[in-house]
Amino acid sequence: MCGIVGYLGTHDSLPLLMEGLKRLEYRGYDSAGVAIPVQGQMRIHKAAGKISNFERRIDGVRLPATEGIAHTRWATHGEPNDVNAHPHTDCTGKLALVHNGIIENHASLKRKLIEEGHAFRTETDTEVLAHLIEKYLTGHGLEVAVSMALQLVEGTYGIAVAHADHPGMLVGARHGSPLVIGVGSGEYFLASDVAAILGHTRHVVYLNDGEMAVLTRDGYHTSTIDRQRVEKEVEEVEWDLDMIEKGGFAHYMLKEIYEQPDSVRNAMRGRLQATEGLARLGGLNLSSEQLRDVKRIVLTACGTSWHAGLIGEYLIEEHARIPVEVEYASEFRYRNPILDEGTLVLVISQSGETADTLAAMREAKRKGARALGIVNAV
Repeated sequence: MCGIVGYLGTHDSLPLLMEGLKRLEYRGYDSAGVAIPVQGQMRIHKAAGKISNFERRIDGVRLPATEGIAHTRWATHGEPNDVNAHPHTDCTGKLALVHNGIIENHASLKRKLIEEGHAFRTETDTEVLAHLIEKYLTGHGLEVAVSMALQLVEGTYGIAVAHADHPGMLVGARHGSPLVIGVGSGEYFLASDVAAILGHTRHVVYLNDGEMAVLTRDGYHTSTIDRQRVEKEVEEVEWDLDMIEKGGFAHYMLKEIYEQPDSVRNAMRGRLQATEGLARLGGLNLSSEQLRDVKRIVLTACGTSWHAGLIGEYLIEEHARIPVEVEYASEFRYRNPILDEGTLVLVISQSGETADTLAAMREAKRKGARALGIVNAV
């Protein structure tokens, strides 16, 4: 899973961006990078490997600026190396972009852009977005160019965009990949996860699919991708950073291993009615009649969530006596699954943003099945 951090304010941006990236390490990544506009030029530094490796690479580098964007990447298109690491740029080198998600029509867009004279440097799908925005910058401002480019895109994205010729402005947008605005005192943040910015503000605005945001030093505004203004509420985050810290363990995986007993207890607490021999499963949003109508259950997920589904298959079949299948979400939508009103699809995700898992959920709904999500991040 990738991570996005953007900052626009009054403080030195590089330390804040690096802090945000470290807060997102628990999500997994294979490279990291930053883009910071300095005196009319976009300064980009990136490196494959851990953030500690990236820190050594930029040790001694001075980037005197109060804005910028940063990213941790998990490779999908192109091997994990310095070149394919984010941020990516356009032909001028003045536009920088970071992206979570997958651009499904990147190949056709890339062919057309090459025919128009654009030169590509990486193997990623993301670079297509940078060149598309560059194309529409001619005669338009940055916000309009981003909007026009995204209307041609098929797939999922959470993006942050900066341009050396448009200082004091960051543009973000999302479709299928989370993005949140952080509202501080005279400063603003963009992030794919609240954890990246929680040390600086608890006031956030969550973007919905198909929405974009423009941050300036005077404030921010939100709209749909086709630039219809949207009013959003500022929400206050109530949980603490301690919930995602390593808690003294050497790494996050070890922490999660030792947390498993507590995680199981917390998941069951208040749900098992021992005296009555019943289970109370809040959040299903299904009536007793609807539950009785379920004739078959499909669990779909990726990675460790898929393995959790395998355990769920045994438990559900043993206790509910309902047939259960476990599907890889990455294959689910491509094999034309047989689904009907008697099928309940449980979609499992750790982050809630895995592109294949989201696509599987949409496919289940499209075919008329009941689809419910199980996720451990709000």
